[in-house]
Amino acid sequence: MKATPFVFLILLVAASCSVKEQGYNREDGLSVFSVQGIETHLKTLASDAYMGRMPFTEGEKKTLAYLEAQLKQLGIEPGNGTSYLQEVPLVNITATAAQTMAVKSKKGSFTLEGLKDYVIWTERTDEKTELNDTELVFAGFGIVAPEYNWNDYEGLDVKDKIVLVLVNDPGFGSGDSTLFKGNTMTYYGRWTYKFEEAARQGAKGVLIIHDDVPAGYGFWVVQNNWNTSRLYLDRRADNPYFCATVGWVSNPAAKKLFETAGLDWAATVSAARKPGFKAIPMNVTLSASLTVKASYDKSYNVVGKITGIKQPDEYIIYSTHWDHLGIGKPDEKGDTIYNGALDNASGTAGILELAKAFKALKTKPGRTIIFLIVTAEEQSLLGSAHYAENPIYPIEKTVANINIDGLNPYGRMNDIVVIGIGQSDLEDYLDEEAKAVGRYTSPEPNPVAGYYFRSDHFSFAKAGIPALYTGTGIDHFEKGKEYGKQLQDEYVAKYYHKPSDEYDTTRWNLEGAVEDLKLLFNVGKRLSVETTWPQWKTGSEFKTIRSQNMKQ
Repeated sequence: MKATPFVFLILLVAASCSVKEQGYNREDGLSVFSVQGIETHLKTLASDAYMGRMPFTEGEKKTLAYLEAQLKQLGIEPGNGTSYLQEVPLVNITATAAQTMAVKSKKGSFTLEGLKDYVIWTERTDEKTELNDTELVFAGFGIVAPEYNWNDYEGLDVKDKIVLVLVNDPGFGSGDSTLFKGNTMTYYGRWTYKFEEAARQGAKGVLIIHDDVPAGYGFWVVQNNWNTSRLYLDRRADNPYFCATVGWVSNPAAKKLFETAGLDWAATVSAARKPGFKAIPMNVTLSASLTVKASYDKSYNVVGKITGIKQPDEYIIYSTHWDHLGIGKPDEKGDTIYNGALDNASGTAGILELAKAFKALKTKPGRTIIFLIVTAEEQSLLGSAHYAENPIYPIEKTVANINIDGLNPYGRMNDIVVIGIGQSDLEDYLDEEAKAVGRYTSPEPNPVAGYYFRSDHFSFAKAGIPALYTGTGIDHFEKGKEYGKQLQDEYVAKYYHKPSDEYDTTRWNLEGAVEDLKLLFNVGKRLSVETTWPQWKTGSEFKTIRSQNMKQ
């Protein structure tokens, strides 16, 4: 029977009454939030004295001390036994690649030029890694996705071989929104997934074919990885398998490889976009080498909690990252400190405001609230990944994750952006809270970029925990969408990951940040008094993982 609007109204009222009966009061705690409260922490953490908050520096020590002191002052309990810190063992790997890569085929031999044609590195710590006439296989998109009935590795043995794969996933540019998620990237389209899957398959190496549009950035971004140092989790205790080399090849270089393999580029790529594609041995070999220097150290996540009064063994985690890029290359003004005011001193300040608000609630949370401020987000989400793999609180008892990576600095917005819309029920909670105050939720402006897989909530999603990640809206309260979009474009062009990302009272307006924090607070507050569990939506690549965890 088709429900009438009247029936929907009854259901909505019933749901609201049910929530109220459980102790949910939308206004409780909201008066705590203020521009001044955010600003106090933001000014401190983004100041030059904190030296860009890079792991393994004096800036890290100052940041950890400040956060621990603030949590104690707020009366927040230590979140890791008697400690506010969770140790995160890391390894710093500097891989130096050979200047050329030798290519051999039946048609002849040639070399590819490092940096120009390819960029490779390794997660292995061996002093030297070599590819010696290693066979190359084209494995389509390099995806194994049972929920989409897709397996590019089916029947393929890639041991001692290099797999060459396409960026993004088959749905992109297909015009078919039912093929994966069309132009909205899934995790299977992310480069990190392709490296992980190649390792699971036992490949010796993996190279992703770069293409500006489906990648969402130019090859120059990839080139920033040439012969640089990279942080990874220290996994010596587990000794997992890593590919000997991972990296990218430019589009022109890939086409040259196809040509020497006798493969038609357009026809082969088109075939790879269709179900049932079979990997193609290219009868091409590659030779290259890497020298490696590795050093080990430890960084720290900061963890605090408020113990629930009814279901203390069920957990809601608010996450953010404290780290930024430290001291580096000077800008045009000679400034070398990457202060990271928006990214992510603002989010860290927001978490402290949330902790203060939860502490001030008249109706105390029934579930335990965790405040997790992680390290090394800028180094591929390492702090949150370590937590998800070594959880202080059981994954199967963790109700949800709400992540903050940058607060709105532009003033009031009519909307708040849901990044990765269509993933979980948490979006519905947020939508209801936004509507209650005359606002609305909107999808991210650029779903192709895969931002849902690029902040700390993703570590929780990979573990099956429903995760909510929001972004600053673009519908400015007074000046509309065009103006709001202009502000965000300006941030990317002038401030993102640059020394200019500083707190500036003439440019910043934190009134919108306060309003966004209130929405995220109310989502968690409502979850804290409920007994139900938010779920992944049908079609989410994380739904199966959650189901498996809950059976444990």
